[in-house]
Amino acid sequence: MLAETKSLRETANVEADWLEKVKPHLELGAALFSGLLILIGWLLTKADLATAAIVIYLAAYVIGGFAKAKEGIEETIANKELNVEMLMILAAIGSAIIGYWTEGAILIFIFALSGALETYTMNKSHKEISALMNLQPEEALRVNNGLEEVVPVASLIVGDKILVKPGERVPSDGKIIEGQTNLDEAAITGESIPVSKTLNDEVFAGTVNLRGTITLEITKPNNETLFQKIITLVQSAQSEKSPSQQFIEKFEGKYVKTVLIVVVLMMFLPHFALGWSWQETFYRAMILLVVASPCALVASIMPATLSAISNGARHGILFKGGVHLENLGNLKAIAFDKTGTLTKGKPEVTDVVFREDLPADVLISHVASIEKFSNHPLASAIVNYANSKGNELTKPENMEDIAGYGVQATINGVEWKVGKADFVGRKEAEEFQNGVALSLAEQGKTVVFARDEQGIAGVLALKDTVREETIKAIQALKREGIHTIMLTGDSNKTATAIAAESGIDTYIAECLPETKVDEMKKLKEKFGTVAMVGDGINDAPALATASVGIAMGEGTDVALETADVVLMKNDLPRIAEAVKLSKKMNRIIKQNIIFSIVVITILIASNFMQSLALPLGVIGHEGSTILVILNGLRLLRL
Repeated sequence: MLAETKSLRETANVEADWLEKVKPHLELGAALFSGLLILIGWLLTKADLATAAIVIYLAAYVIGGFAKAKEGIEETIANKELNVEMLMILAAIGSAIIGYWTEGAILIFIFALSGALETYTMNKSHKEISALMNLQPEEALRVNNGLEEVVPVASLIVGDKILVKPGERVPSDGKIIEGQTNLDEAAITGESIPVSKTLNDEVFAGTVNLRGTITLEITKPNNETLFQKIITLVQSAQSEKSPSQQFIEKFEGKYVKTVLIVVVLMMFLPHFALGWSWQETFYRAMILLVVASPCALVASIMPATLSAISNGARHGILFKGGVHLENLGNLKAIAFDKTGTLTKGKPEVTDVVFREDLPADVLISHVASIEKFSNHPLASAIVNYANSKGNELTKPENMEDIAGYGVQATINGVEWKVGKADFVGRKEAEEFQNGVALSLAEQGKTVVFARDEQGIAGVLALKDTVREETIKAIQALKREGIHTIMLTGDSNKTATAIAAESGIDTYIAECLPETKVDEMKKLKEKFGTVAMVGDGINDAPALATASVGIAMGEGTDVALETADVVLMKNDLPRIAEAVKLSKKMNRIIKQNIIFSIVVITILIASNFMQSLALPLGVIGHEGSTILVILNGLRLLRL
């Protein structure tokens, strides 16, 4: 019984997916077929076969108008609010009543055509989700005590071990416990260049294993993978409406009621007040019903918004809703966290100063050999630097880690000390090489001293280096007229150096998480719309406080969930692209709204002046709807 139920549910899902795929084609086919019937009806009218023509026109009404009529009636019943579709149905019926079968049918045809175009836009915007979902495998090869079994991805749990062969997609997030390979992560980050992965490296669901066979240990449940989060983000973005769209939808119901009241008055008042004939009065009322309908106005926003969200998703910028996309175009200032956002988040050795009688490679080799056995955060950076220079490391003796100060050990019978100035001798440290350490510290660098039995042997300076793309991103934002600020918990010296190097306008140093929130509130008071860019747990409160929170894709889960926009590739220049996309979208929406209102106004005025025929009213009204949809679709091409 359970198997039957599951089978029926799967069949229903397949049918629903199939209907969703063919829906735009069915709507377009129905619209075009109704157009063909209109042509046949017109030819029959010319041949004086009026009855046959009416039958054909009725068929055109039903075939072309069924989908929109069904949609309009269902929405009216569900929302208890009249809508544009109901106006079009009434206008088409009214046209038929006064004998304008051709014009009524043309109204249905063009309305159906614009509806098919709008459905195409919706499907285009959902394409990213469909494409993403198709990238995730449904099955995985689980390994258990040497035995391999194919299991559904949904059944995988944290700790399971799976085998991924060359050419296969990774089914779930995990870390490599055996093997090494290159992965194509384009589906996640948008980066086309394969990434090398080895032991303990993290890999993501949906990425492609290009080279070697690897064994993974699952680190996240299937519903919490980065892949699933991307899908959720795009889905929520498409379902959340912008303030402009919400206003238009509220306005639509009231506007439709007003139009219907005016149309009812139009059926009687002109006859008595202006002496129009009953036929002319009713005719003008039907034209008013057509041209006053806000179809173009309603279609001014949603297609443009969905197109912009789809464009962003395709380029690694995920918006959680149209409201955030709209706000981004009004940005006046943007604040950045430093570590992991403007900088790489990992210190690197930038300078090595050594004593004249001690070659640099010897100094680096000895210091790295000692630091290799230290737990200090800077130790791994020094070891990595030594390895990159090809220095051979030796195992020191008598290792002793002095917490808070440094490390001491013996190498080849010589005692070495590595650490702070106080640990190696402050006076000598400050005087070494004419005070070079002080100069390095003023540049915002962390200084590590090394001492042997002859005195200070050398100085290593480390710094969390600015990302290569940071300067480019800041310059691009400044060109958009956006003020840039850095919020960091680092010292004033470090903040000064990073701000100068990256080109940031202003900075605020020594910020705690709560301080960042306070500063963000002050920035909003000063500038209005302000964004915050961050990647860590400590950035989450500020991201939530900002007008628009932007998280780095490689950031913490908390930052990703709190933010309104996610940069999947950690590519800062994308922020300026997102701002441009938002401004372009806002411009197109304004163009559409102004164009729609102008067209409606001209058509209504022409109708009252008795200079507008119903066919021209139909073409002018429905033509403007198609034009605003096409204008919104331009955002897909940017």
